[in-house]
Amino acid sequence: MTMVRITPPSLSNLLNFGAMLLLCLTLGACGWFGDKDRDEFSDLTTEEQFYRRALDQLNGQNFRGAISTYQALESRFPFGRFAAQAQIEIVYAYYRNSDMEAARAAADRFIRLHPENENVDYAYYLKGLSSFTDDKGIINRFLPVDPTKRDPGRAQESFNDFAQLLALYPDSIYAADARARMIFLRNNLAAYEIHVANYYLERRAYIAALRRGQYVVENFQGTPAVADGVAIMVECYMRLGLNDMADTSLALLRENYPDHNSLAEDGSFIIRSEITNPSLLYTVSFGLLGDNVVDPPLAPTTRPGVSGSDQIINSQTEPERQRRSLFSIITFGIFD
Repeated sequence: MTMVRITPPSLSNLLNFGAMLLLCLTLGACGWFGDKDRDEFSDLTTEEQFYRRALDQLNGQNFRGAISTYQALESRFPFGRFAAQAQIEIVYAYYRNSDMEAARAAADRFIRLHPENENVDYAYYLKGLSSFTDDKGIINRFLPVDPTKRDPGRAQESFNDFAQLLALYPDSIYAADARARMIFLRNNLAAYEIHVANYYLERRAYIAALRRGQYVVENFQGTPAVADGVAIMVECYMRLGLNDMADTSLALLRENYPDHNSLAEDGSFIIRSEITNPSLLYTVSFGLLGDNVVDPPLAPTTRPGVSGSDQIINSQTEPERQRRSLFSIITFGIFD
């Protein structure tokens, strides 16, 4: 009887077998994905067929499918006659798919690649519209959120994009809508500055609040927030004891905004009496205990005629010099 002796595989044979197995799995996976891609677009052979399908998906509100088809079209026909049109339409597909970052990136790409295209104004418009819509956020769909109290970053970007559209293409069919949105955004940006000024004012940071009020008056003329900016300036000047400047700002408020809610019937200024100043007990108890308001005193009604350091210097008197005796001089002051 012949004995068959089984030789265990060597380490090199095991490594070769593992490499072959890994290669087979890799090729199989590539083939699976390739078959899947071929199945999805297996019936499309020409550039026009890709474009027609993407357009049908876009009109049917299948925006995710349209994005995939536009991407496939560009990868297969990067210099075809539908390439530029596909690149501008995919911006709209991204926008309708609520992918605002991708929409802005696609719009920037189209502007960079096709600066002379007849649809470049539409790319600028969609870029601004993406920032405008992204500024609202998904929370606003379900909760009433004041847009003037949110971070103004997206609103500022949208305003700049629309401004660029109007500067480059003032006769565009999208110019009127862009201009209307810019007015809305400018009002919101001004109102945001007022909210920040009130925040500083409530915390008795009068210089910071004054700067915000001045910024609104200087940079947002024509917005409803200018009246609030002047009122904040009046109160800050009164808090700081700058009475002449407070009177000037108050006269400006009376002249231009006589119906502002900070003015009494006789024209006097109604200064707020409660400033947010949470106590430690109020903070640690999450508002259940303690107090959250305080009535801060106003600055002096009249300013001193000289500065504080001058007052200190003038209040000091020069000490009288005493004559020393000869004995004190001889003993170096030890004996007077």
